Amino acid sequence: MFTLAPLPYDYDALSPTLSATTLRLHHDKHHATYVKTLNNLLADKKESPRNLEDVIRSNADNGNAKLFNNAAQAWNHAFFWQSMSPTRHAPDGEISALIKSAFGDLESLREAFVEAGADHFGSGWVWLTTERGETLNVIATHDAKDTVPEASVTPLLVCDLWEHAYYLDYQNERKRYLEAWFDALSNWSFATSQLSAARSGGDSWRYPAPDSAARAA
Repeated sequence: MFTLAPLPYDYDALSPTLSATTLRLHHDKHHATYVKTLNNLLADKKESPRNLEDVIRSNADNGNAKLFNNAAQAWNHAFFWQSMSPTRHAPDGEISALIKSAFGDLESLREAFVEAGADHFGSGWVWLTTERGETLNVIATHDAKDTVPEASVTPLLVCDLWEHAYYLDYQNERKRYLEAWFDALSNWSFATSQLSAARSGGDSWRYPAPDSAARAA
């Protein structure tokens, strides 16, 4: 069975940008429900996958839509928690150079990221991605869709556009949420490690493997 890992920081660590109330609801209720539903669906199918990424890839296009949605949402939320940090660090080194090459400067990247998320219709995610570590792109995806099925794409950061991610703190002001998120919470240390993996061909972040005892049962 796949597990719901604890947040990598305290519930109040991202305040005032995101409140402890929002994080408790988002992680303990919304994310937990995706993981629980995912495990139930896999049990019904008598499947014991070795990793969540394979579940997402095998159901991305013409597979089981419900299984894909819950698997991808479990993955997306876990990646979202990693994309935030209570400690602010500006991008530097290799990622700073790529930002300059792709966008001109960090402020222009911020504008592109916020615009892509604010203009996105409905639920989804806004991502900073790299194509084999050679360039940077900002993309928005609908609902549960993510970058996992795209072998050449590595996500560096993601921000949740579903209303439950921000409504208690920002109500309908998604743009203000995105601006605050980018300025205060974006985890450039994590983004840099993802970029390094993309460039070296090493392992980028993966969802924690399912419990081995549960798989053997």
